[in-house]
Amino acid sequence: MKWRSLEESTPALDARPLRDILAERKELIAKYVPAETQAIHAQAVAELKARHLAANILPVGVKAPQFELPDHDGKVIRSSDLLARSKLVLCFIRGRWCPFCVGQMEAMNLPLPQIEQFGAALLTISPQTVKQSYFMRDQHKLRFPLLSDAHNQVARQFRLIYRVPELQEAVYRRAFVNLPFTNGDESWELPIPATYIIDRDGTILFASANEDYAQRPEPAEIVRVLITLSS
Repeated sequence: MKWRSLEESTPALDARPLRDILAERKELIAKYVPAETQAIHAQAVAELKARHLAANILPVGVKAPQFELPDHDGKVIRSSDLLARSKLVLCFIRGRWCPFCVGQMEAMNLPLPQIEQFGAALLTISPQTVKQSYFMRDQHKLRFPLLSDAHNQVARQFRLIYRVPELQEAVYRRAFVNLPFTNGDESWELPIPATYIIDRDGTILFASANEDYAQRPEPAEIVRVLITLSS
């Protein structure tokens, strides 16, 4: 399963704030998804918030774990190689099947030149397979690497992982969101969406996460942080 942009036939950068893009997608879900299904998703988010997952992610000031992951073409990317040249902006997402992840990634295309101008490389990390990352990058015209984190090994070190609740798993199965196929394992584990900025020495300079997968930091906020860090 994949999420198609409303204007996929004529790809273009959407310059609206990310919050407006995601709000539009929430409105479409509210209009077309049955209320009982929406209630299950809302319950899943509430349960994650009750566990305070976002408050306990790997925080600012500590060293980020090093990693080696394949990108969308299967090429191994080493964080140590990238950090030798620049800071890192890491976006942890759920996968190409998630409309909010797609919206965020498309929005991150817009500030990519500024991110690079202020000394950082942009990477996305998800549990989906290399093939799924390739499809996502190609379909949505993404201009930065998508890394595949098999079994959520890296996301787990950043303290982002949860197991999809059984009721939500049943909803996903009915909607053909087949995580065992998409991710290549039977765990039904996902990361909560998170964005990090990591300094060249590996220190985490910025960390933002939310148990609500419809909430993501604005790309402009990431750029502002990088500008502040470079001044």
